[in-house]
Amino acid sequence: MARMDLRIAPSVLSADFARLGDEVRDVIAAGADLIHFDVMDNHYVPNLTVGPIVCEALRSICTVPIDVHLMVKPVDRIVPDFAKAGAAIISFHPEASEHVDRTLSLIRDQGCKAGLVFNPATPLHYLDHVMDKVDLVLVMSVNPGFGGQAFIPSALEKVRAVRERIGRSRRDIWLEVDGGVKSDNIAAIAHAGADTFVAGSAVFGAKDRAEAMRRLRAALASA
Repeated sequence: MARMDLRIAPSVLSADFARLGDEVRDVIAAGADLIHFDVMDNHYVPNLTVGPIVCEALRSICTVPIDVHLMVKPVDRIVPDFAKAGAAIISFHPEASEHVDRTLSLIRDQGCKAGLVFNPATPLHYLDHVMDKVDLVLVMSVNPGFGGQAFIPSALEKVRAVRERIGRSRRDIWLEVDGGVKSDNIAAIAHAGADTFVAGSAVFGAKDRAEAMRRLRAALASA
């Protein structure tokens, strides 16, 4: 794999919500490149998490970009709320939009980077005619809805396929992977072509977050 910027994005889904601000400060101090913010609506996915008001509160203490992953349907109504709340990146699932091209344009019109998210069984053909509007592709290596799940190995083939598409596009598109990312598999994920890694329990679940981040970085260095 050619050298590229490699980013680690701890997911607040695995944080202690009773002390969320302190948790976010802790992982940023440990070296997080982004803060990943999972939004679930108990409709598109069978879980309910947080909304724009929490994102806005984190923005006031967050010194790295907030990477918002919308697991909601319909999606267009809530995009401006998260942009206003401080999101730098907003990603959504193509199945949650009536018009994928329009939703990508809506996100970019709000001044945010736009991402498309692919579940393990979602085909990549949604990318065929919108690569010019995509800033990030997020490959889910678990079925979305809950943290702490095990990595699905077949996701590596999808990562490789997306990396090929990005190469053909000649655009600077980030390739993110979310779900079961640990120090013992992050090198294989990077080798497949990912450059951005969502790590929930691997970081927030560790007693020493700085050491957890060092282990992830060391594994990436060996990719």
